[in-house]
Amino acid sequence: MIRTIDPQAAKALVHSGKEMAFLDIREAGQFGEGHPLFAVPCHYSRLEQEVVRLVPQTDVPLLLIDDGDGIAKTAADRLAGLGYVDIAIVAGGAPGWRRAGFTLFKGVNVPSKTLGELAEHQWRPDVVAPERLVEWTDADAVSLFDARPPGEFAKMHVPGAICLPNGELAHRLAALGLPDDKPIVVGCAGRTRGIVGAIGLKLMGHAGPVYALENGTQGWALAGFDLERGVAAEPFVPLDEASRTASRQLAAGFLDRWSIPVVSSDQVRDLLADPARTTFAFDVRSEAEAVADPLAFASHAPSGQLVQATDQYVGVRHARLLLCDDLGARAGLAAFWLRQLGYEPLVALIDSGLRAVENRHAPKPSPAFAPTAVDARAALDTIHSGTARLIDLRESRAYRESHVEGAIWAMRARLEQAIAEDRRRIFLVADDDAVLAGAARDLTGFGRADSAVVGGGHQALLDAGAREVASPSIPSDDEAIDFLRFVHDRHDGNLDASRQYLAWEMGLVAQLDEAERREFRLADPDRVRNRPPA
Repeated sequence: MIRTIDPQAAKALVHSGKEMAFLDIREAGQFGEGHPLFAVPCHYSRLEQEVVRLVPQTDVPLLLIDDGDGIAKTAADRLAGLGYVDIAIVAGGAPGWRRAGFTLFKGVNVPSKTLGELAEHQWRPDVVAPERLVEWTDADAVSLFDARPPGEFAKMHVPGAICLPNGELAHRLAALGLPDDKPIVVGCAGRTRGIVGAIGLKLMGHAGPVYALENGTQGWALAGFDLERGVAAEPFVPLDEASRTASRQLAAGFLDRWSIPVVSSDQVRDLLADPARTTFAFDVRSEAEAVADPLAFASHAPSGQLVQATDQYVGVRHARLLLCDDLGARAGLAAFWLRQLGYEPLVALIDSGLRAVENRHAPKPSPAFAPTAVDARAALDTIHSGTARLIDLRESRAYRESHVEGAIWAMRARLEQAIAEDRRRIFLVADDDAVLAGAARDLTGFGRADSAVVGGGHQALLDAGAREVASPSIPSDDEAIDFLRFVHDRHDGNLDASRQYLAWEMGLVAQLDEAERREFRLADPDRVRNRPPA
């Protein structure tokens, strides 16, 4: 069933407390310029591939929002073809949402970042300014950790920081052998992960002083200090048996103190087989551990990133989340925060029984669409003959830097307009097979079944002799809806962008309406049972 509902009814559905998926099918640039708080990005360019991962149960109600351009109806038809049975479209799209008086939030991962701001208000973690951190560092009086993943750490970090993402720091703390009285500082690129990391470390029972670095690497740069760039993270410190015992004990106390359920492998099987609920299973260990000791039924999502970017992993509000971990600290911390985002997290400790759980209930991939392929040399000859047109579906920035002369840039959502006045045969290139398949499927629906994808893509055409050109201003910024422009260069030295970003982040809570604020189920620091150990 596909229906259109007004923004008021859509908002009521979002706040119903029931499982539902609010999918924003616009592209990354459009999404980042403003979206409803709990809308999950599911770009139309990769719709069929992304939706089965984000919404594995086809009976979960879907709510789609577009830019008021009608693409949601096309997307709904595609989703119905995949077996989704309850699909609603927000009338008027994102512009209609705003006209109804509801807020569109800029940025990405906004619920998680809003939780970080709320947590700071709730827990009041100690914060250290960059200038004071410099004094401590010069005196070797501090241990500085970066709570981001290794890839982000390598891009830029405060000099002297050690990469130990949230979850990993608490898990590996005993292995570091730090003096209890030596302050620990947790930082990130901005605010959220530093705040969440510092709070989590104290709640896990660390007795020494813990601080969040004020405004992370951006605060550091704004204070006039240089960042270290292009230096890879060291491997995470390994745990010996004593450190494993310490991590296990910290985790057990934390899970009990915060009443976080721990389930057995038999219970995991039952939960995964339960058709009445959506259950996601995640391996929250480090990437190296997940690769070396894979769980057939679980996707890898590092503990800290699952909290920081939940909407990139989970598309269903109020879903059940199985968090798999060897000793429990990483899963426990993730569960603590994810519960406050409105999910139902459970911890599963990895043992032989859990390793034996099979992948019987994995999301079914969307039906394969096999577009016709054409050799690059043959495609180029046909294009030169004037009987075919080349559509370049790569990222707009890649097109600006290099494309085949005569190729036009387009995105799947605007493909019909791009070819409307051209009856020549269409050839497609892209860097993503999912994008190619989706666009080719749509072309067939437009009556252009003679379209084909170029084998080997853009590079194959260049190798076949195509003339390469650049167009720094084409597509225009307005046309390049795939690129998130919102303070995009804040990590590349644009201090004004950093100031704008930090002001945006600190202003998130003030943008919440009452219904949105109620969705955050904050833990209560004053509950005696839930106080961290002395």
